[in-house]
Amino acid sequence: MPDPRRVRTLLARYASARIALEEKSTPAWQQELEDVTYTLCVLTGARSIADAIAAADEILERHAQGQREVTTATAGEDTALAA
Repeated sequence: MPDPRRVRTLLARYASARIALEEKSTPAWQQELEDVTYTLCVLTGARSIADAIAAADEILERHAQGQREVTTATAGEDTALAA
């Protein structure tokens, strides 16, 4: 599974490039959008940016769910030790 921090960074870069291009289209922002789109697709194994964003969201959700499970399990251990 890709590193969730990297996924979040790429999604932020994608959003920034899209916003910047809406405000003022420049070759630099167009290149940034192309680069981050390609990277997101490769990282997620997707063939389109829509699929890559959906896959990235799923990666982040699975990571968040795993974090919640670890936190819940740890809290349960703390309670058991206190009893």
